[in-house]
Amino acid sequence: MAKANLDGNPITPLSICMIGGGGFIGSHLCEKLMSETSHIAIVVDVSSEKINHLLDKSLPWAKRIEFHHMNIKNDSRLETLVKASDLTINLAAICTPADYNTRPLDTIFSNFIDAIPVIKFCTENNKRLIHFSTCEVFGKTIGSFLPEEYRKEPQYYMLKEDVSPCIFGPVHKQRWSYACAKQMTDRLIYAEHAENGLKFTIVRPYNWIGPRMDFIPGVDGPSDGVPRVLACFSNNLLRGEPLKLVDGGRSQRTFLYVKDAIEAVLLMIDNPNRANGHIFNVGNPDNEVSVKQLAELMIKVYAKVADVPASSLSTLDVTSEDFYGKGYDDSDRRIPDMTIITKQLGWKPRTSLDELLDSTLQYQHQTYSHAIKKELSNPST
Repeated sequence: MAKANLDGNPITPLSICMIGGGGFIGSHLCEKLMSETSHIAIVVDVSSEKINHLLDKSLPWAKRIEFHHMNIKNDSRLETLVKASDLTINLAAICTPADYNTRPLDTIFSNFIDAIPVIKFCTENNKRLIHFSTCEVFGKTIGSFLPEEYRKEPQYYMLKEDVSPCIFGPVHKQRWSYACAKQMTDRLIYAEHAENGLKFTIVRPYNWIGPRMDFIPGVDGPSDGVPRVLACFSNNLLRGEPLKLVDGGRSQRTFLYVKDAIEAVLLMIDNPNRANGHIFNVGNPDNEVSVKQLAELMIKVYAKVADVPASSLSTLDVTSEDFYGKGYDDSDRRIPDMTIITKQLGWKPRTSLDELLDSTLQYQHQTYSHAIKKELSNPST
């Protein structure tokens, strides 16, 4: 019997064009689509490394997944793939804070200019689009501008998709190049919907973490690269180095387990009547910690996973300028309001911070510790 969606209607198998589908989020979504649905995944990316385990021709879903090695900049094949699909999911993005400062042009092109043809193809061919935005589009919270005595009030840091303003730092703070590019794309999608009837859903992730997130410098990424906070801290732990706390790690963040997040995305895919025309915050307000607290938790969990004394692991305060370079600026706290996604899709996150750190650090240790030991035992000449 066909599976039913939230309204009791049978779920029709879809052909889904996943742009950037070979990355962290895409790999988990592909796993979910292959193992639990009848949907077809047409994956477009510059690398298949994170989904190679799904592409073996002997697997039961081999006929339902195909990989196209493609850079979407000026590639005429993209329109053909969008036309041939029922739904396009755009996950392609440069989304690492270290890049916002050092590669602002690439960041703006990747997150705005390169998204324009995708949106145009969906509109012109009457195809549905699920676009991945970011909680960064909100920029700074109102709370960060208030006098000290109000700064503990969560209401001033609660971000609502249909109400909260988008507040950015000045132009020379290039860290906001990503947020501004993403916001312009959101506005373009909404304008295409308003004027030309584009069927869209915008997803705003709040720090999704889990296995295969980002890279470990020098192992499966550039040795001079700086990944996002969880992979950065993992890299320090694996090497026995102090975890670097930018500006003391005061910033607060909420963290969501990627497997919970993918449940939300699948609900959007299978419930177009409930998801079309909506922007969804997808986060876990219950998993809120400061970056300093995150570092302390990760030290505790990693000590257990790697069977090393926690006392051998430490933190180190660094300035944002030393860590990211000139032009960095930070938002202090972002709490997702979950009203819209709960009402429309009945989705709520399930995994606690302790559980998700345990699962992620076990993965990081199993995947990388051997390669790093080998690297550390070969002193550079």
